[in-house]
Amino acid sequence: MRILEDENPQSSRPDVSFIIPARDEELLLASTIQSIAKAVCGCGISSEVIVVDDASTDATAKIATEFGARVVNVELHNIGEVRNAGAEVATGRLLIFIDADTQLPVQTLQAMLSAVDEGAVGGGASVSFDDGITWLQLKLSHLFAYYWQRIGGWAAGCSIYVLRSVFEEIGGFDSKHFAAEERYLSEAIRAKGKFVIVKECVVTSARKLRIYSTWHLMKIVVFTMLVKRWKFKDRKGLDILYDAPRESE
Repeated sequence: MRILEDENPQSSRPDVSFIIPARDEELLLASTIQSIAKAVCGCGISSEVIVVDDASTDATAKIATEFGARVVNVELHNIGEVRNAGAEVATGRLLIFIDADTQLPVQTLQAMLSAVDEGAVGGGASVSFDDGITWLQLKLSHLFAYYWQRIGGWAAGCSIYVLRSVFEEIGGFDSKHFAAEERYLSEAIRAKGKFVIVKECVVTSARKLRIYSTWHLMKIVVFTMLVKRWKFKDRKGLDILYDAPRESE
């Protein structure tokens, strides 16, 4: 990892800081942290895991602590601000933002690190979904991911990596936006250098596809793709992103 090598070999700074925004994620958080630990071990790097607990009412913070993560407690209800709060205390040279319902395979972390080694200053990963959705939902999800990542060229919000120095230079996530914040961060990173979305996947939960109707989700997708940027500065109508119910099993 040439780019991640510290100029001070005695430094205790970790290679990578993993930042997990979380709100009422007691069901899935432990599995996410364990997947990160397994990936880190497979890559032979040093790391830290930071869970930013956004006013959870369940055991999210307790589980994060039990599995070795540092917990930052906030009450923001703005995903960009929540991620920025984690970045503020992170010490790694590379920041990886990963959602609490998302698994990080070792080969995906390896691909991210290789991209950085080859000159990328940031990027994302391809996305696959866990089980329990219909064939139509799966195909529509793939179609949206293709549009978002391959046509738009934007990282998926569930998995974003960026050099810490670049993240600080661009001022982090634009917290004025309550949605599509990864789109604007992707554009800001690309303006600073090479931006790579690796073909290897993270595996994210399809719980919203199981909870909401396909028609309702299609309306959200169309809204996300077509509305003007200023629309995302209002949280009205974005309950599916902030206050969606959680699965119990």
